Amino acid sequence: MLRRAAWICLLCAAFAAPAHAQPVEQLLPGVTLARGVQFTPHGPVAFDVITAPRPGSDGGLYQLAPVLAHGTITGPLERVTQIEKDVSASATVAGINGDYTSGTDRHPAGIVVAGGALEHTPSAGRSSIGVDATGTLQVARVRFFGTWQGTGQRRPLDGVNQQPAPGAVTLFTPAYGAKVPVVAGSAEAVLQAFPQAAPNAFLTAAVAAVGTGGGQPIPAGGAVLMADGTAAAQALQAEAPAGATVTTRLILQPPWTGVATALGGGPVVVRGGKPVFSSFEDFTSVQVAERSPRAGVGQLADGRIVLVVVDGDQPGYSSGMTAFELGQTMARLGAVTASAVESGPDVTAAFDGQMLNRPASGPQPVREALLVEYFGVYAAPPPVPLLNGDPGRTVEPLSYKLVRPSTVTAQLIGPDGKPRVVQNAVQEQPGSYAPAFTSYDVEGTWKWDVQATDDLGRKSESVQTFRYDTTLRALTAPRVAHGSAAIAFTLSRPGSVVLRVETQSGVVVRTLPPAALQPGRQSLVWDGTLPHGTRAYGGTYVAHVFATSAVGTSDLAVPFAFRRT
Repeated sequence: MLRRAAWICLLCAAFAAPAHAQPVEQLLPGVTLARGVQFTPHGPVAFDVITAPRPGSDGGLYQLAPVLAHGTITGPLERVTQIEKDVSASATVAGINGDYTSGTDRHPAGIVVAGGALEHTPSAGRSSIGVDATGTLQVARVRFFGTWQGTGQRRPLDGVNQQPAPGAVTLFTPAYGAKVPVVAGSAEAVLQAFPQAAPNAFLTAAVAAVGTGGGQPIPAGGAVLMADGTAAAQALQAEAPAGATVTTRLILQPPWTGVATALGGGPVVVRGGKPVFSSFEDFTSVQVAERSPRAGVGQLADGRIVLVVVDGDQPGYSSGMTAFELGQTMARLGAVTASAVESGPDVTAAFDGQMLNRPASGPQPVREALLVEYFGVYAAPPPVPLLNGDPGRTVEPLSYKLVRPSTVTAQLIGPDGKPRVVQNAVQEQPGSYAPAFTSYDVEGTWKWDVQATDDLGRKSESVQTFRYDTTLRALTAPRVAHGSAAIAFTLSRPGSVVLRVETQSGVVVRTLPPAALQPGRQSLVWDGTLPHGTRAYGGTYVAHVFATSAVGTSDLAVPFAFRRT
């Protein structure tokens, strides 16, 4: 027993090795992306971490919510990037894939609660993940106990928006799709003006029509009760005729009072700040013990949310993790509570419709995404990081996006600290805006600062930076001859210049020592060797030049083809 415990400790120590982290990148105000690599006995493991404010913070500017492909339980799947684009008019988002799927229609395997409405019942054998009114992430096994009552006694209601089982009664809302499924021998009661399907509440509506055999349209703002099986169908037909009043109750246990958003997932991987080795949830050993791509959601002690995506199935780049190793990683990040969500090839991280991670088989279509939704003003990163007077680098295309009617003040703050007002307290409707500004009069780092107050009184601010610096200009594609590459450029003032040769993916091949150069046309030469003197292979590289002057540091890059001699 002691030997087994010692072996487990050794394994834990191996995965407790420090991770190599890259600089943190801001995606949205308060939302960041960090990339890391863990070096393990099974090879490197690459992962991405999205950190976001506590849900509901800043007056409700931030929300963590599941979003279904096309907004329905059934129907075509979509990539996470497309789901993000679908909701871009109502929020700016970053997120990951959501729950596992089940059945040939790939419906969510577990609970879905969106906007306080129960859209799919939970899987009692797996963790459900919810966010309550205080912004606290709750991970628990949740069970469903529903009832319906017409003119007779209270009867069991077996599920919401799921394929009916023989003898079961199911409630279908518009979140399911356009129509209820076709089921031979079934009976339906169509309910008009059905209340929001809030858990644990009494929901009363009148029966507008009845039908049999399924395929009934689900009315907008309504619902359909379907009974499958002779006894269940007879009871529904007898006790829910046209004109009758039906009351349903969608009971969750534990009650999860105040939970406005929820999704299925599991297993739980962090509890009380400690990684969970065995969750005893309804997963096979292969599902939890195999090293594969994984994703998870957790909450830090200060209330911030972390979304973690682990790439896998790519030897030499990322071998993936087990569920326990995901828990170890999230605990090291500071999560006090965390759960996994769907693992495998569907694992995705994306921001504003763009992929962030590197799935082995590329982005895959999913049923559900788990998104951090931001409702404030968003100033996009300036597309030209350096203005220097070169063609294409004379004007900065500035922009910002609103998702609610807002009063906007936009300004550029120069290196001298003085604001140049672009818009002052302008009333704007939701949409994207591109104000013009061309009067750059001071060299250095500029700030694009947009502030907004929306129609709900919520204040937000988004700041991006770029440089106006004419020190480094006219970088041209290197001349390659005799196994060397000469990189030419122009300096407008004295500077310390560094040449960095990189691969197209950004891996640094060689960094030359700094060279103090005077104004004018200058060049640096890479002799085609690696740091230890060996010759570089032929192929396409990038010449990345950094110039530091009295104004600051600016950089330009240009690709070139290198021939090895």
